[in-house]
Amino acid sequence: MCLGIPGRIVRIDDPARKLATVEISGVRRAVNLACIIDDDHPIEACVGDWVLVHVGFAMSRIDEAEAAATLALLAELGEAQAEMEAMQRGAGGDEPGARDEP
Repeated sequence: MCLGIPGRIVRIDDPARKLATVEISGVRRAVNLACIIDDDHPIEACVGDWVLVHVGFAMSRIDEAEAAATLALLAELGEAQAEMEAMQRGAGGDEPGARDEP
């Protein structure tokens, strides 16, 4: 499964290598923009764009509303995962394969 995480491009670091800094939930990291630039949208126009980032590449541009909705969904999934793990610990301990049995 491929998962793109929304982030906002905050600056262009190396136009020749198509590298920029993208902020993802408060964390900044270097991302390659090669997949999202073209003659109609050059690298200089990317600052402020929301993008989906996967393994260090901006895979597509998205609008701010879609970014917000995706981030909210990812947060919900994280909370659900934490709840499931807590239920598993409560139902049979921390050991893999443990179950409630009389």
